[in-house]
Amino acid sequence: MIIGLTGGMGSGKSTAARLFEAAGLHRFDSDAAVRERILTSPEVIAAVRDRFGAGVLRPDGTIDRAALGARVFADDADRAWLEAEVHPRLYALWRQHFGPPEQGDWIVEVPLLFEKRLENWFDFTVCVATSSAVQFARLEERGIPRALAEQRISKQLPLAHKLELADYVLLNDGDVDFLRAQVVHLLQTLRG
Repeated sequence: MIIGLTGGMGSGKSTAARLFEAAGLHRFDSDAAVRERILTSPEVIAAVRDRFGAGVLRPDGTIDRAALGARVFADDADRAWLEAEVHPRLYALWRQHFGPPEQGDWIVEVPLLFEKRLENWFDFTVCVATSSAVQFARLEERGIPRALAEQRISKQLPLAHKLELADYVLLNDGDVDFLRAQVVHLLQTLRG
């Protein structure tokens, strides 16, 4: 079984994914794979430098993700270009990781699951939902200013639409024990 896990920024996707992992699933964090494996590859660094110039690189030649993010979230064409560079590489990593079912079940964090119409990669989709007030409070705790959070959230599907598309929804306005209970119940349901 491969479960695609999504939700808005600050919804608690990573917390939910860790709870699925604690319940015995293999975990694949797509954002971490992009950060640690794709954006560090020499080919991607060269392509980013060619497209955006040295201003999005650190002095050591690695990608400055904050500078790159500022560029791509301000311009839809630049964002689409970066996604075209990154996403095929991410899908190749998925293919490497998701082996035959006897190798175990997976939880895969995919922020743009519905935006990129990736539902067919997964047996089930789960959306983590939270209220806007909680979402913005969590993002502010992470040091993300509200204006920047609003800009990035505006590039995603509205939460209500994600909830309609998801096979299952986890509510994450409570504490971690409330979320854990939902994860355990959902896994019992899925495993029959």
